[in-house]
Amino acid sequence: MGILPDWLIEQQVKIEPFAPQQHRPGIISYGLTSYGYDVRVDRHFKVFTNVWGSTVDPKHFDPKSFVDVEADTCIIPPNSFALAETIEYFEVPRDMLVVCLGKSTYARCGIIVNVTPLEPEWRGRVTIEISNTTPLPAKIYAGEGIAQMLFFRGEQVCKVSYADKKGKYQDQKGLTLPFVSSNP
Repeated sequence: MGILPDWLIEQQVKIEPFAPQQHRPGIISYGLTSYGYDVRVDRHFKVFTNVWGSTVDPKHFDPKSFVDVEADTCIIPPNSFALAETIEYFEVPRDMLVVCLGKSTYARCGIIVNVTPLEPEWRGRVTIEISNTTPLPAKIYAGEGIAQMLFFRGEQVCKVSYADKKGKYQDQKGLTLPFVSSNP
């Protein structure tokens, strides 16, 4: 398995809107990089709240666990968490796996980003998990870089892709909360 360079990412992975590699002063970087693509966070955030006393349960997730925020910035409370989604839409080729890593600018501020891998033939805008590990409020900037996607090509094409198994987050519409599918 090898990592794709910038020119192959641009040629072989559908990313819309696509931002070329360039210097953007005063902005947390985004767009094509040497061996990846830095995604931007959109303006819609779901910030965890304990106002309703909900229990976090992935099998029975209570949407009241979040407060919706739509803005150019989002403040994540100390030791808290938010969900957001990328501006970019992806279509992952059948022979690739995409791994997401947080950007160093945010990581150096105690802000950790997690996205599970994008499996072969996954499509959609990516739901991003953002954790504020600090005892202070943390500011996230919409429209700017939040994480880097790395594209790995398999030595062989997979037997069953995410599309083949009709993955539950395929073509997700909007910021998608966790759920466990009850369909066999």
